[in-house]
Amino acid sequence: MTFFTQFGEAMTADDRTPVTRICGYDADSISLRGKDLIADVIGQYSFTGAFLLQALGTPPSKRQVELVDAVLVTIMEHGLVPSVVASRLTFHGAPDSIQGAVAAGLLGVGDRYAGTAGRCGEVAESLLATKDMDAGAAALVADYRSRKQPVPGFGHPIHTGRDPRVDKLLGMVDAESAPRRAMLALEVAISEALGRPLVMNVSAVLAVLMLEAGIPSQMMRGVVLIARCASLVGHIYEESHSPVGDALWRGAEDAVGYSED
Repeated sequence: MTFFTQFGEAMTADDRTPVTRICGYDADSISLRGKDLIADVIGQYSFTGAFLLQALGTPPSKRQVELVDAVLVTIMEHGLVPSVVASRLTFHGAPDSIQGAVAAGLLGVGDRYAGTAGRCGEVAESLLATKDMDAGAAALVADYRSRKQPVPGFGHPIHTGRDPRVDKLLGMVDAESAPRRAMLALEVAISEALGRPLVMNVSAVLAVLMLEAGIPSQMMRGVVLIARCASLVGHIYEESHSPVGDALWRGAEDAVGYSED
């Protein structure tokens, strides 16, 4: 089959030619992972299901879709967090550029806010590769402490007790789930090292659900960005008819002084 690039150049799928296995098209059809987009995907797959098909390459199970839906719903919204503030202020200054406002918000998702699920996934994957997860968790915690770095996925600046989202999400995963057991082993190891309880936050349990759904750690921040993109669109729409951007700007001026020292 001959495919066309975005520049109209024809490509064939032989061993010497770079190819994508995600999507191709000709004048009469569009193929997504070997399925006809019109006949086999539209109306047959939810957005989450189509995304998993596109990203992972195989039709997802009902269970995979359920888990990833829960991830997307959970991380979509958490109020006026920094990424939302950045997005609203950008829209306040450039109301003609919704894409700029969305991009500004997405650029604010990182290791401090919202984007830590990927690092949690890496930690869980490392424990899953050990023969003894309890011993592996203790060694991992000792390594982080020796470098004076926090273990990702534990503690929260607002939910200082048990993050209310955690138990709900853990309840969606079987007690014998390997990723679940890895995170719980890490929770025990951290608490023992500190001499006080320190419980997992939502990023840790989101990593558990995504690993259960077959999503590797290097994709996890991208999944979070999909959810936050939807959130930002909603915030920008509200900003367009019920703005708070000016109040955020004035609030910053009031809160931050000026000094020449």
